[in-house]
Order: sequence, then C-alpha cells, then structure tokens
Amino acid sequence: MASSAAAPREDRTSLGVAFMCAAVFCFTTIDSSAKWLILAGLPAIQVVFARYAGAFVVSLLLFLPQEGLGAFRSRAPKLQALRAAFLLISTIFNFLALRSLPISVTTTIFFASPIVVTLLSVPILGEKVGMRRLLAVLAGFSGVLVVIQPWGAEWHPAMLLSLGALVCASLYFVLTRRLAGTESNATSQLWVGGLGTVVLAPVALPIWVWPDTLLGMAVLSWIGAFGALGHIFATTAHRYALASTLAPVVYTQLLFATLAGYFVFGSMPSVFAAAVAGTELAGRPRRFISSVLETVIEAVAATPANSPFPTALASSRTFISASLACSCEIIGL
Repeated sequence: MASSAAAPREDRTSLGVAFMCAAVFCFTTIDSSAKWLILAGLPAIQVVFARYAGAFVVSLLLFLPQEGLGAFRSRAPKLQALRAAFLLISTIFNFLALRSLPISVTTTIFFASPIVVTLLSVPILGEKVGMRRLLAVLAGFSGVLVVIQPWGAEWHPAMLLSLGALVCASLYFVLTRRLAGTESNATSQLWVGGLGTVVLAPVALPIWVWPDTLLGMAVLSWIGAFGALGHIFATTAHRYALASTLAPVVYTQLLFATLAGYFVFGSMPSVFAAAVAGTELAGRPRRFISSVLETVIEAVAATPANSPFPTALASSRTFISASLACSCEIIGL
C-alpha cells in the first residue's frame, strides 16, 4: 500500500529542529505528569503502562483507518523491537527515578544525551561529526553540570536509574534515525506503543489504582496522548535532520522542565543553566553572548548575599526571560 511506504529522507534541518522541539515539549509534559501521578499515590509501573497504552490507542486511531493492519508490517522487525525495548526500559527507569528525584535533576542527567547520541551516531549510523559540533555539545553539557551542580545534592541511588534511562533513550534516538528512511511513521509508533502495552499489561493491571480526582483521571489519560505525539514528532524530525544535528535540541527541555517545576512543583533552578546552554549551542554566538552576559550580571545582582554562588536566584522573571531567549536561539528564531 502506497500510504504505508516510508517517507524518503529529506535534508530540511530547520523543519527537523522544529519537530524535535515539539517532541521535547511533549516529553517534558510526560515527565511532569508522571511525577505528579506517582506522588499522588499511583504505582509507577501503572503510570508507565498508561503512558504506553494511551499512546498505542492514539496511534491506532491515527493510522489504522488509512493504512489498515499493514501498518504493523516492518522491513526491520528486529530493529523495531530493539528500538521499542530501549524506549520502554528508559521510560521505566525514568519514572522510577522521578519518584525520588526532582525533575531538574533528571533533566540535568538527560542533558548528556547529545553526547551519547552524537558519539553513537558515528559507529552505528556512519555519520560524520565535526570537531566543532562535538566540542560545542561537550562544552554545553559541561556548562550545565557546572551551573546546576547535581553533585551538590546528596547522592541518591535513583540517579543510577536516570543514568540507565539516559543510555537507553540515546540508543532509542539513534535507532530512530537508523529506521527513519526505511520505516513509516505509523509502523514505528505502533511497534513502540504495542510492545510496551503488551509487556506491561500483565504486571500493571493486577495492581491498578484509580485516581481519586477528575484531575488525576485527566492526567492519567493525556500522558499517553503526549507520548504518541512526542514520538511522532521525534520520528518525523529524524527524517529531516541528522541525529547529531538534532542532539543539542534537547537542551530546550531546560525551559520546559523549569516552567513545569516552577508552576507544578514549586521549584526553580539557577538562571545560569539557560545562559550556558544557550551560549554554547546558539547558532549565532556573537549576537547572543552579549545578551547572555547581561542576563547573568542581572541575575548575580539579584542573588541574596547569603546565597552560595551560583545557587537559586531571587528573580524568577529574569530566569524565564533568559530561558526563552536561549530556547529561541537554539531553534533559530
């Protein structure tokens, strides 16, 4: 069937970056919703199942009417199963980590994914990564680590879960690029949602707990929808741009995670995280560095005298403004 054929790869980098930004926003919404549900008392494995079952239902509604059962047919079933398994394991690790860690910490650890993806894209995909891009990714992540200082908090074993989620998610993104030119979007999404649903159903359904409120029911429902949309966007993004090009785009999650942490969980990390990430990854650094420095100076002036540098800053408005500026620069606006 013509509609089920994989779309050819195109080199339209800007469009690929835009789709990846949308995917990252959806992934942040998933993390925030998962943490909220788990803190509300729902078993973590149930939340993972809801995320996959909901995504599977959405994918069925989107793709089956047009493509029928042929949408499940894959030219590379082993790679599809491996890709889906990596994402499932990553999600389980991440949700378990969110039970104990703030979103800012798990997000900081996940910021290493550009390094892992960029490095894996060379042996697995055969992509050529220039020294400038590699140094930019390394410097960006180093800056984020220095600024947020995840080592400053007490060590928690859940950080190992986040590291495991990082490795599995990076492998998922690399395999997504590997399959992007040969598999349709429908096939990729149905395999991911279907495998997760089938594997987790025997474990999650016997311990199912319904939320106590309508809001909880709504969050449990939409977590799957955002999962489907996020991975549709991510798969589409890899059709238009190289994996090593898309890797730094995940730093826009700095903005999304910060807003979610502030408005949902009442936490606010330092403005320097956005400033450093934007400075290292901006495509037009000469125009942007001066605005970053001005933001940093303003932030330092707003820092309480008894606050150790560079801990959380007093002005949330300054932080959000800097985050928006950095994210706009990263996506080229």
